[in-house]
Amino acid sequence: MMSEPEWRRLNRANWDERVAIHMAPESDYDTHLLRQGNYILHAIEERELGPVAGLRLLHLQCHFGVDTLALAQKGAQVTGLDFSAPAIAAARSLAAEIGIEAHFVQSDIYEARAALEGEFDRVFTTWGTIGWLPDIQGWAEVVASLLRVGGEVYFADMHPAALIFDDDVPGTHGMPGWFAPYFHQGEIVVDDARDYANPVARISNIRTHQFMHPVADVVQALLDAGLRLTMLHEHDTLAWKQFGCMVEAEGGLYRLPDKPWLPLSYSLKAIKP
Repeated sequence: MMSEPEWRRLNRANWDERVAIHMAPESDYDTHLLRQGNYILHAIEERELGPVAGLRLLHLQCHFGVDTLALAQKGAQVTGLDFSAPAIAAARSLAAEIGIEAHFVQSDIYEARAALEGEFDRVFTTWGTIGWLPDIQGWAEVVASLLRVGGEVYFADMHPAALIFDDDVPGTHGMPGWFAPYFHQGEIVVDDARDYANPVARISNIRTHQFMHPVADVVQALLDAGLRLTMLHEHDTLAWKQFGCMVEAEGGLYRLPDKPWLPLSYSLKAIKP
Protein backbone atom coordinates (compact mmCIF):
# COMPACT_ATOMS: atom_id res chain seq x y z
CA MET A 1 0.00 0.00 0.00
CA MET A 2 1.35 3.41 -0.94
CA SER A 3 1.93 5.82 1.93
CA GLU A 4 -0.28 8.88 2.11
CA PRO A 5 1.31 12.09 0.77
CA GLU A 6 2.46 14.42 3.52
CA TRP A 7 0.47 17.35 2.14
CA ARG A 8 -2.78 15.40 2.34
CA ARG A 9 -2.10 13.87 5.76
CA LEU A 10 -1.39 17.26 7.33
CA ASN A 11 -4.22 19.06 5.56
CA ARG A 12 -6.73 16.40 6.56
CA ALA A 13 -5.62 16.49 10.22
CA ASN A 14 -6.12 20.26 10.18
CA TRP A 15 -9.60 20.01 8.62
CA ASP A 16 -10.62 17.10 10.85
CA GLU A 17 -9.96 19.34 13.84
CA ARG A 18 -11.88 22.27 12.38
CA VAL A 19 -15.17 20.36 12.21
CA ALA A 20 -16.00 20.62 15.93
CA ILE A 21 -14.89 24.27 15.93
CA HIS A 22 -17.19 25.08 13.02
CA MET A 23 -20.13 23.15 14.49
CA ALA A 24 -19.94 25.15 17.74
CA PRO A 25 -22.52 27.93 18.34
CA GLU A 26 -19.87 30.67 18.34
CA SER A 27 -18.70 29.75 14.83
CA ASP A 28 -19.51 31.97 11.84
CA TYR A 29 -21.25 28.97 10.25
CA ASP A 30 -24.93 29.68 10.76
CA THR A 31 -26.89 26.42 10.84
CA HIS A 32 -29.84 28.18 12.48
CA LEU A 33 -31.06 29.58 9.16
CA LEU A 34 -30.52 26.20 7.54
CA ARG A 35 -32.73 24.59 10.17
CA GLN A 36 -35.40 27.21 9.42
CA GLY A 37 -35.14 26.59 5.69
CA ASN A 38 -33.99 30.19 5.10
CA TYR A 39 -30.26 29.67 4.49
CA ILE A 40 -28.94 31.32 1.34
CA LEU A 41 -25.58 31.04 -0.37
CA HIS A 42 -23.29 34.04 -0.69
CA ALA A 43 -24.47 36.74 -3.09
CA ILE A 44 -22.06 35.69 -5.84
CA GLU A 45 -23.41 32.13 -6.04
CA GLU A 46 -27.00 33.27 -5.65
CA ARG A 47 -26.60 35.55 -8.68
CA GLU A 48 -24.75 33.09 -10.89
CA LEU A 49 -25.62 29.50 -10.06
CA GLY A 50 -29.09 29.41 -11.56
CA PRO A 51 -31.93 26.98 -10.78
CA VAL A 52 -30.88 23.59 -9.40
CA ALA A 53 -34.28 22.02 -8.67
CA GLY A 54 -34.42 18.48 -10.01
CA LEU A 55 -30.72 18.37 -10.90
CA ARG A 56 -28.39 15.60 -9.76
CA LEU A 57 -25.76 17.78 -8.09
CA LEU A 58 -22.35 16.95 -6.64
CA HIS A 59 -20.72 19.26 -4.07
CA LEU A 60 -16.96 18.65 -3.98
CA GLN A 61 -15.00 19.47 -0.79
CA CYS A 62 -18.30 19.97 1.01
CA HIS A 63 -16.87 20.20 4.59
CA PHE A 64 -19.76 19.45 7.00
CA GLY A 65 -22.41 20.06 4.40
CA VAL A 66 -24.02 23.44 5.11
CA ASP A 67 -24.01 24.58 1.47
CA THR A 68 -24.78 21.03 0.33
CA LEU A 69 -27.95 20.97 2.39
CA ALA A 70 -28.87 24.49 1.26
CA LEU A 71 -28.70 23.23 -2.34
CA ALA A 72 -30.95 20.31 -1.36
CA GLN A 73 -33.43 22.81 0.06
CA LYS A 74 -33.41 24.46 -3.36
CA GLY A 75 -34.64 21.16 -4.82
CA ALA A 76 -31.41 19.51 -6.00
CA GLN A 77 -30.66 15.81 -5.53
CA VAL A 78 -27.37 16.36 -3.73
CA THR A 79 -24.25 14.37 -2.97
CA GLY A 80 -21.50 15.92 -0.87
CA LEU A 81 -17.92 14.64 -0.93
CA ASP A 82 -15.07 15.45 1.45
CA PHE A 83 -11.83 13.79 2.58
CA SER A 84 -12.53 14.38 6.29
CA ALA A 85 -14.30 11.57 8.16
CA PRO A 86 -15.48 13.89 11.00
CA ALA A 87 -16.84 16.34 8.41
CA ILE A 88 -18.85 13.65 6.61
CA ALA A 89 -20.15 12.27 9.92
CA ALA A 90 -21.24 15.78 10.95
CA ALA A 91 -22.90 16.36 7.57
CA ARG A 92 -24.90 13.14 7.82
CA SER A 93 -25.94 14.00 11.37
CA LEU A 94 -26.98 17.52 10.38
CA ALA A 95 -29.01 16.24 7.42
CA ALA A 96 -30.81 13.70 9.64
CA GLU A 97 -31.49 16.34 12.31
CA ILE A 98 -33.03 18.79 9.86
CA GLY A 99 -34.77 16.10 7.83
CA ILE A 100 -33.09 16.85 4.50
CA GLU A 101 -32.44 14.02 2.06
CA ALA A 102 -28.78 14.11 1.01
CA HIS A 103 -25.97 11.64 0.33
CA PHE A 104 -22.47 12.15 1.75
CA VAL A 105 -19.32 10.30 0.73
CA GLN A 106 -15.87 10.36 2.32
CA SER A 107 -13.16 10.34 -0.34
CA ASP A 108 -10.09 12.19 -1.46
CA ILE A 109 -11.07 14.36 -4.39
CA TYR A 110 -8.58 12.73 -6.76
CA GLU A 111 -10.29 9.37 -6.05
CA ALA A 112 -13.82 10.76 -6.39
CA ARG A 113 -14.59 9.06 -9.70
CA ALA A 114 -14.05 5.62 -8.15
CA ALA A 115 -15.99 6.57 -5.01
CA LEU A 116 -19.14 7.78 -6.79
CA GLU A 117 -21.70 6.13 -9.04
CA GLY A 118 -22.97 7.64 -12.27
CA GLU A 119 -22.65 11.13 -13.64
CA PHE A 120 -23.97 14.47 -12.45
CA ASP A 121 -25.89 17.36 -14.01
CA ARG A 122 -23.93 19.89 -11.97
CA VAL A 123 -20.66 19.91 -10.04
CA PHE A 124 -20.52 22.67 -7.43
CA THR A 125 -17.26 23.60 -5.70
CA THR A 126 -16.67 26.94 -3.98
CA TRP A 127 -14.62 28.89 -1.42
CA GLY A 128 -11.35 27.49 -0.17
CA THR A 129 -11.07 24.39 -2.36
CA ILE A 130 -8.30 24.16 -4.95
CA GLY A 131 -5.76 25.98 -2.78
CA TRP A 132 -5.39 22.71 -0.83
CA LEU A 133 -4.73 20.63 -3.97
CA PRO A 134 -1.34 20.27 -5.71
CA ASP A 135 -2.50 18.99 -9.12
CA ILE A 136 -4.93 21.32 -10.86
CA GLN A 137 -4.92 19.27 -14.07
CA GLY A 138 -5.85 16.16 -12.12
CA TRP A 139 -8.64 18.12 -10.40
CA ALA A 140 -10.07 19.26 -13.73
CA GLU A 141 -9.97 15.72 -15.14
CA VAL A 142 -11.89 14.42 -12.11
CA VAL A 143 -14.49 17.18 -12.49
CA ALA A 144 -14.94 16.38 -16.18
CA SER A 145 -15.25 12.65 -15.48
CA LEU A 146 -18.09 13.29 -13.03
CA LEU A 147 -20.23 15.36 -15.41
CA ARG A 148 -22.74 13.95 -17.87
CA VAL A 149 -22.66 15.25 -21.43
CA GLY A 150 -24.24 18.70 -21.21
CA GLY A 151 -23.46 18.88 -17.48
CA GLU A 152 -21.87 21.96 -15.96
CA VAL A 153 -19.33 22.80 -13.27
CA TYR A 154 -19.76 25.93 -11.17
CA PHE A 155 -16.65 27.13 -9.35
CA ALA A 156 -15.92 30.17 -7.17
CA ASP A 157 -12.92 30.87 -4.98
CA MET A 158 -10.49 33.47 -3.74
CA HIS A 159 -8.60 35.12 -6.58
CA PRO A 160 -4.91 34.14 -6.62
CA ALA A 161 -4.00 37.79 -7.21
CA ALA A 162 -5.24 38.44 -3.67
CA LEU A 163 -3.43 35.38 -2.32
CA ILE A 164 -0.07 37.05 -2.85
CA PHE A 165 -0.81 39.21 0.23
CA ASP A 166 -0.78 38.39 3.95
CA ASP A 167 -1.78 40.39 7.02
CA ASP A 168 1.02 38.75 9.00
CA VAL A 169 3.56 40.57 6.84
CA PRO A 170 3.08 44.28 7.61
CA GLY A 171 2.50 46.52 4.62
CA THR A 172 2.00 50.27 4.45
CA HIS A 173 -1.07 52.30 5.43
CA GLY A 174 -2.65 49.32 7.21
CA MET A 175 -2.60 47.14 4.10
CA PRO A 176 -1.23 43.55 4.06
CA GLY A 177 2.29 42.71 2.93
CA TRP A 178 3.58 39.94 0.65
CA PHE A 179 2.77 36.23 1.11
CA ALA A 180 3.73 34.31 -2.05
CA PRO A 181 4.34 35.13 -5.73
CA TYR A 182 1.40 34.76 -8.11
CA PHE A 183 3.38 32.25 -10.21
CA HIS A 184 4.73 30.32 -7.22
CA GLN A 185 5.51 26.70 -8.08
CA GLY A 186 5.11 23.91 -5.53
CA GLU A 187 3.75 23.84 -2.03
CA ILE A 188 3.52 26.67 0.48
CA VAL A 189 3.96 25.32 4.01
CA VAL A 190 1.96 27.33 6.56
CA ASP A 191 1.96 27.05 10.36
CA ASP A 192 -1.13 28.78 11.75
CA ALA A 193 -3.18 27.89 14.83
CA ARG A 194 -6.02 30.30 14.03
CA ASP A 195 -9.40 29.43 12.53
CA TYR A 196 -11.18 31.63 9.99
CA ALA A 197 -14.68 30.96 11.40
CA ASN A 198 -13.91 31.37 15.10
CA PRO A 199 -11.33 34.02 16.07
CA VAL A 200 -10.85 32.68 19.62
CA ALA A 201 -10.37 29.01 18.68
CA ARG A 202 -6.88 27.53 18.38
CA ILE A 203 -5.94 24.48 16.32
CA SER A 204 -3.30 21.99 17.43
CA ASN A 205 -2.67 20.55 13.94
CA ILE A 206 -1.25 23.84 12.75
CA ARG A 207 0.78 22.84 9.67
CA THR A 208 -0.86 22.80 6.25
CA HIS A 209 0.36 22.61 2.66
CA GLN A 210 -1.23 25.11 0.31
CA PHE A 211 -0.86 25.70 -3.42
CA MET A 212 -1.08 28.68 -5.78
CA HIS A 213 -3.05 28.18 -9.00
CA PRO A 214 -3.13 31.17 -11.37
CA VAL A 215 -6.45 31.77 -13.10
CA ALA A 216 -5.05 30.83 -16.50
CA ASP A 217 -3.86 27.46 -15.14
CA VAL A 218 -7.35 26.67 -13.79
CA VAL A 219 -9.08 27.65 -17.03
CA GLN A 220 -6.55 25.79 -19.20
CA ALA A 221 -6.87 22.67 -17.05
CA LEU A 222 -10.63 22.63 -17.57
CA LEU A 223 -10.20 23.17 -21.31
CA ASP A 224 -7.60 20.40 -21.51
CA ALA A 225 -10.03 18.11 -19.69
CA GLY A 226 -12.51 18.62 -22.54
CA LEU A 227 -14.81 21.19 -20.97
CA ARG A 228 -15.99 24.41 -22.64
CA LEU A 229 -15.83 27.63 -20.66
CA THR A 230 -19.14 29.50 -20.65
CA MET A 231 -18.57 32.13 -17.92
CA LEU A 232 -15.61 33.80 -16.22
CA HIS A 233 -16.16 36.63 -13.73
CA GLU A 234 -13.85 38.52 -11.38
CA HIS A 235 -15.21 40.14 -8.23
CA ASP A 236 -14.09 42.86 -5.84
CA THR A 237 -15.69 40.94 -2.96
CA LEU A 238 -14.86 37.74 -1.07
CA ALA A 239 -16.85 35.30 1.08
CA TRP A 240 -14.70 35.86 4.17
CA LYS A 241 -12.61 38.62 5.77
CA GLN A 242 -9.20 37.63 4.44
CA PHE A 243 -7.56 40.90 5.50
CA GLY A 244 -8.17 42.98 8.60
CA CYS A 245 -8.74 46.12 6.55
CA MET A 246 -11.71 44.63 4.68
CA VAL A 247 -15.24 45.91 5.28
CA GLU A 248 -18.63 44.25 5.00
CA ALA A 249 -20.39 44.23 1.64
CA GLU A 250 -23.75 42.89 0.49
CA GLY A 251 -24.83 39.26 0.74
CA GLY A 252 -22.36 38.10 3.39
CA LEU A 253 -19.34 39.29 1.42
CA TYR A 254 -16.35 41.53 2.21
CA ARG A 255 -14.39 44.06 0.16
CA LEU A 256 -11.35 46.30 0.46
CA PRO A 257 -11.96 49.80 1.84
CA ASP A 258 -11.78 52.90 -0.32
CA LYS A 259 -11.28 51.38 -3.79
CA PRO A 260 -11.45 47.99 -5.58
CA TRP A 261 -7.66 47.72 -5.76
CA LEU A 262 -7.55 44.14 -7.02
CA PRO A 263 -9.87 41.17 -7.68
CA LEU A 264 -10.62 39.30 -4.47
CA SER A 265 -12.48 36.34 -5.97
CA TYR A 266 -13.46 34.84 -9.30
CA SER A 267 -16.08 32.43 -10.57
CA LEU A 268 -16.60 30.36 -13.67
CA LYS A 269 -18.85 27.89 -15.39
CA ALA A 270 -17.78 25.22 -17.85
CA ILE A 271 -19.90 22.68 -19.70
CA LYS A 272 -19.13 19.16 -20.92
CA PRO A 273 -19.91 19.16 -24.68
